[in-house]
Amino acid sequence: MIDLYFWPTPNGYKPLIFLEETGLPYQIKPINILRGDQFKPDFLAIAPNNRIPAIVDDAPAERNQPFALFESGSILIYLAEKTGQFLSSNLRTRHQTIQWLMWQMGGIGPMMGQANHFTRYAPEDIPYGKKRYVNEFKRLLGVMEKQLRDRDYLTEDYSIADMACYPWIAFSHLINVQLADFPKVAKWVERIAERPAVKRAYQVGEPIQGDYQMDEEARRLLFDIKPK
Repeated sequence: MIDLYFWPTPNGYKPLIFLEETGLPYQIKPINILRGDQFKPDFLAIAPNNRIPAIVDDAPAERNQPFALFESGSILIYLAEKTGQFLSSNLRTRHQTIQWLMWQMGGIGPMMGQANHFTRYAPEDIPYGKKRYVNEFKRLLGVMEKQLRDRDYLTEDYSIADMACYPWIAFSHLINVQLADFPKVAKWVERIAERPAVKRAYQVGEPIQGDYQMDEEARRLLFDIKPK
């Protein structure tokens, strides 16, 4: 059994999509980041960076003791190696996949995250911040557009790299970026969205937030407070 410490954010959906794709048994442990669950000692013992997602594998391949892991990219690699799925054993393809996974971790995720912050949540209007991060996000979409010019997925087959990128790119409209300007990326988004496991992941994840919204307390927890 995999315990998935989750909140419905783009990073949270990455391992949830993988778990649905492979059918690994899992249970969700909601971490309400809008109410400060990420700072509770029990969660920090698993994820010292106080960010979701994190997992605890009760049946790791080696040793008969639970194994905890944080950082979504690392979790995806671990689960792929555990199951032998969505990460090729071919050396070249494997590292091409990891390369695009790292591209998401260091580029698409942080750039869209910052663009989203300055566009939707910053307490004051900072045009430079919005322009800087939205433009960099668009540049990265251009890189992806070129990669997809002669293929359906980022590498040879659907992989953890696609799972990592999809939850971020699918919500480009939130920062007023239109995927019509990137037709190959737009088709890729449609292709991933139609996968039954992806549909199930969002059906499982979306209700978890319930009625919790981004109020002043959530803003304080997410943007101001630093854990002691």
